[in-house]
Amino acid sequence: MEILDEIKKDYVTDLMKKNKRPDDREFLEYRPCTVEKGIFPSAEGSARVKLGKTQVVAGVKIDLGTPFKDRPDEGVLSTTAELLPLASPTFEPGPPDEGAIELARIVDRGIRSSNAIDLTSLFVEQDKVLMVFVDVYILDHDGNLIDASALAAMAALLNTRLPKIEGGHLIRTESTEKLKVSQKVVACTFSKIDSHIVLDPGLDEEKAMSTRMTIATTPDYVCAIQKGGRGAFTKEELFNLVDVSFEKGNELRKLLD
Repeated sequence: MEILDEIKKDYVTDLMKKNKRPDDREFLEYRPCTVEKGIFPSAEGSARVKLGKTQVVAGVKIDLGTPFKDRPDEGVLSTTAELLPLASPTFEPGPPDEGAIELARIVDRGIRSSNAIDLTSLFVEQDKVLMVFVDVYILDHDGNLIDASALAAMAALLNTRLPKIEGGHLIRTESTEKLKVSQKVVACTFSKIDSHIVLDPGLDEEKAMSTRMTIATTPDYVCAIQKGGRGAFTKEELFNLVDVSFEKGNELRKLLD
């Protein structure tokens, strides 16, 4: 596998020198992307995202629970990610590894930092709040799991309905209203391969990259930035990527409507 990865890395790097990508896309172009909401009837909210050959699903579950002691009047938001072995030969069964944990944290940070969900609106009564669990599952891995997962999570939240509360219990067969989501947060991920920067890296491009930058935005502001890899971006490159993130982010946001 390592020898094959090196061959793919060299192939992608050589293409970049010719200003080309393996799938003939422009450097700042997304693969075809679709969003489908409400795919799991048993969940309070759900969505599936296909980004090229990458496929991700997200489900939202609402439960009653106890608030954190330092935030007694706020509900709880929790995001997890699972890299299913069927999605890639590199994924193994078992507890979440570093990749799954990092993926969940990046998705969670974008939603949380934007205040897309007002956690105080999830307060029920003293020592009782609503808990929002966002679970992301990778079905097919062909690169850029971050953007696909962030989009799926946001679509699922926008699709979420709150179950009725009666006698201190949730009645999941009845819903009262939709979960209030004030912002549409999306993530745009860039990879640097030698001196070239590409948006929405495919799997082979990820093998060749030296560093990665993910910028999460609302229509009005940047709410999170996450860097990965050992390489670096210049200040000028970063400012340019922020501008591109707003432009391309608006394209992704249209898919959420």
